[in-house]
Amino acid sequence: MEKENNKNNKKKLIMVLVSILVIALVTLISLILIFNSQKEKENLAYTELLNHIENDNVENMEMTVGSTTLKVKLKDRENEEDTEKVIIPNTQAFIELVHDKKEQGKEITLNELPASAITTFVNRFWSVIPTLLMVALFVMLFKMQGLGDKGVVYDGEENKSDVKFEDVAGLEEEKNELVEVVGFLKNPKKFKEMGAKIPRGILLCGKPGTGKTLLAKAVAGEAGVPFIAMSGSEFIEMFAGLGASRVRKLFAKAKKLSPCIIFIDEIDAIGSRRTGGSGAESENNQTLNQLLVEMDGFETDNAVIVLAATNRPEMLDKALLRPGRFDRQITVAPPDIRGREQILKIHAKDKKFAEDIDLADIADDTAGFTGAELSNILNEAAIIATVNDHEAIQRDDLEEAIKKVTVGLQKTSRLISDKDKKLTAYHEAGHAIVSQFLPTVTNVKEISIIPRGVAGGYTMYKSDEDKNYISKTEMEEKLISLLGGRAAERLVLNDISTGASNDIEVATKIARDMITVYGMSETLGPISLVVDTPEELRLFGNNIEDEIGAEIKTLIDTAYVKAQQILNANMEKLHKVAEILLEKETITQEQFEQVFKS
Repeated sequence: MEKENNKNNKKKLIMVLVSILVIALVTLISLILIFNSQKEKENLAYTELLNHIENDNVENMEMTVGSTTLKVKLKDRENEEDTEKVIIPNTQAFIELVHDKKEQGKEITLNELPASAITTFVNRFWSVIPTLLMVALFVMLFKMQGLGDKGVVYDGEENKSDVKFEDVAGLEEEKNELVEVVGFLKNPKKFKEMGAKIPRGILLCGKPGTGKTLLAKAVAGEAGVPFIAMSGSEFIEMFAGLGASRVRKLFAKAKKLSPCIIFIDEIDAIGSRRTGGSGAESENNQTLNQLLVEMDGFETDNAVIVLAATNRPEMLDKALLRPGRFDRQITVAPPDIRGREQILKIHAKDKKFAEDIDLADIADDTAGFTGAELSNILNEAAIIATVNDHEAIQRDDLEEAIKKVTVGLQKTSRLISDKDKKLTAYHEAGHAIVSQFLPTVTNVKEISIIPRGVAGGYTMYKSDEDKNYISKTEMEEKLISLLGGRAAERLVLNDISTGASNDIEVATKIARDMITVYGMSETLGPISLVVDTPEELRLFGNNIEDEIGAEIKTLIDTAYVKAQQILNANMEKLHKVAEILLEKETITQEQFEQVFKS
């Protein structure tokens, strides 16, 4: 499928380049002709020619049939080759005028030369060029919009998925949920004899990188059926009705290939809630309506199953989720520690690791990471090991890969002033010291004032254990930890900087969610204030926005005061950690814990 996409993209690119080349060539030739015509423009006005004819001052005239340019030899010109050029407005009218003058006794000679074959061809060619360009442009747009069967679907033996369930790790329950789908595709008759109907549509929900597409490919691979994959954005077209047309052709092709799987990635691009808008919104509504009609039009003999993926299920239209369409939803969550270890083992098969590397330790240190992120970490570690001329991937390579993926690229070449170094050192030390005295915050793993990505420094914590819930106390202490850097700046330097911008942004979001999403407000109570419109929010009172803002400010202010209190009580340790950072630039977990032992 990827090869077919690349081939189609290359064809489109070639068509665009050819069109640009033709337009450029036509423009160049037109400019040349205009330039030549300007060089050869008349040096005798038409009205002056008429005056010369009246005064019998014209000796000879010569013109080419079909041309509007006239060569005139006047009697008062001494040089035989000295002629004037005149642009005549109407050839036929001028010829009739010459005949009339001859009848009146004027001595006028008009030689009409036949047009050459080349001139005739060029004139006719330029007359049809606009039509040819319009036809070529229409054909190009027609093909680029995917109205043909090519580009609409991908089928055939060579496009069957070779992914199996054994290639998907960390999603055991999700795979078990899809086993019956594989059974139906392999032997639909068995289910029909029992009177069972397999779900027509299955929606895979989860954050990006959790393995939704991989799961869909594994279902097709296990069943050995064609895998027809499209992205939701591919249905969105600039012309009215084309998105709906693509949906019709997609399902028509699927029915011919039955049994098969249709996979629509990012279905929220076309399946979002319908509106009463016009233009692009109206086109999206038509595409969604056609999708609903096609899913309703499945006959029992058609073993076609629609799998779709989205990371925003709340955006989907309710009509799409009702039984008979997408009647089953499977949430694909980030893997737990055991799932992460299984995923790491799959991606580690073709990589060389040092003997002391334990994938279980990496899994323990990457809580919350998705399968895609874990794959990226191992790949980055392999690249780093290769650059460092290591014979195998070492622990340091993995640690650097995790930092590179989570924090950003280390920038050792950046010149930093002593003032900025001191500010960064106290800022990061403030985070670390405050976190050390908060029971629910995990241990500090590393502190550094070496810039990474957009950050001037960072404080890394040991990964949280896999959690399903977060308590109010944990969230409040997270706020205190985030504001520890700003508090240290204020207390030690008696100034504040822009370095805490990201900390403040994250802290404000946590506080807002505590009040509006999780109902953790003492004043407002356990209510959800997540609404679609401001009018809905006003149902809780006319001043509800002010009350929410006041609650958020109270949480932030309380956390900021608490962070300053912790630092004031441990000012000696704050200075000590900052001094070590200024000297060594990086502090490990062991070095940081040693400060509290001394």
